[in-house]
Amino acid sequence: MKFNYQARDKKGETQTGIIEASSRDAAAQLLSRHDLYVTLLDEERSAPAYSRRLAFFDRVAVRDIMLFSRQLSIMFQSRVSLVEALQVLGSQMKNASFKEKIFEISESVEGGTAFSAAIEKYPSLFSSFYVNMVKSGEASGTLSGVLDYLADHLEREYYLSNKIKGALMYPAFIVFIAVAVLFLMMYFVIPNLSKVLESTGTELPAITKAVLWLAGFTKAWGWLLFLLSGIGAFFVYKYSKTKEGKRFFSILYLKIPSLNQFLQMIYISRFAENLSTLIGGGLPIVQCLDITANIIGNDVYKDIIEEAMEGVKRGSRISQVLQKYPSQFPPVFTQMVFVGEKSGTLDKSLMSVVRFYQKEVEGAVEKLLSVLEPALIVVLGLLVGGMMAAVMLPLYNMASF
Repeated sequence: MKFNYQARDKKGETQTGIIEASSRDAAAQLLSRHDLYVTLLDEERSAPAYSRRLAFFDRVAVRDIMLFSRQLSIMFQSRVSLVEALQVLGSQMKNASFKEKIFEISESVEGGTAFSAAIEKYPSLFSSFYVNMVKSGEASGTLSGVLDYLADHLEREYYLSNKIKGALMYPAFIVFIAVAVLFLMMYFVIPNLSKVLESTGTELPAITKAVLWLAGFTKAWGWLLFLLSGIGAFFVYKYSKTKEGKRFFSILYLKIPSLNQFLQMIYISRFAENLSTLIGGGLPIVQCLDITANIIGNDVYKDIIEEAMEGVKRGSRISQVLQKYPSQFPPVFTQMVFVGEKSGTLDKSLMSVVRFYQKEVEGAVEKLLSVLEPALIVVLGLLVGGMMAAVMLPLYNMASF
């Protein structure tokens, strides 16, 4: 339940706000702990639909969680209490949804709940990897260092994701412009030219007939094409969110030439970094593999990691399972895992692999785009040029007679 409150502090200044508690008495007790004298306390009523915040605008970005972790680590290093640090960060947070959750976490921690248990209630914000790293930091007394590492980890993923998205903006723009030009030509230009071509009475080339038919179909049924495309995209999106859909697309992406090698490097790097960090945090190897499997982001790799987890339970090595899947885990990577297991330094071996693959991923992005951009320009140029040639060829033949 949420309550609107008005209260006075020790200086006599009035404060207003919203507090969440199980009952009116619990809300009053919570406010009194903050040295506030309650003058008004009413249950908050549901706001009308037009004044409610849209969930889309309250979405918490990775950048918000990254900055939260970094700032919390700095305040913790400065010997600011966890509750106070959370309250300060919550008051400065611009995202209303995240701000509300930080205050809820602060209240839970102040009530005696462990920080890891408090953030575990929000799986959409804090992954199982994040929660378990915080648990290991609490157990070892190195929470500040763990938060600092988590900020670094989220920062690397955030900037890599942004780099890929930014690099794909130009090819996406080219495709959008080309599709728009093709549609406008099909809808406005070619239908008008078709009247001129048909009035000549001459036999038109097959390619010209095909283009004219396509233009006529677009003009008559273009709205239906857009409608069916929208419906199809919606169902594909919904299917991709199901268990079967995730598995289907996980397999499909790894079969696309060029893209599969790029994704393989991302998944291997993610697997190595997460597993290394969790092992370094002191968690049991089986639990480390379980957490890594759930955050790897691809069902094919998830199945392999879960198989490795079952193998470890039976006394096998991780490398023994990975070597059965050379298409997903290259022999060099499997050998590094084997060396780490034999020497008892698996976490360090994996981190050395992470540094290598992170550089490879950055190089792969540049390489992929250097091939993709000219290829798109050539293909789209051929499409537009071929269409214009199909229309202009009969007109040229007419002018030559």
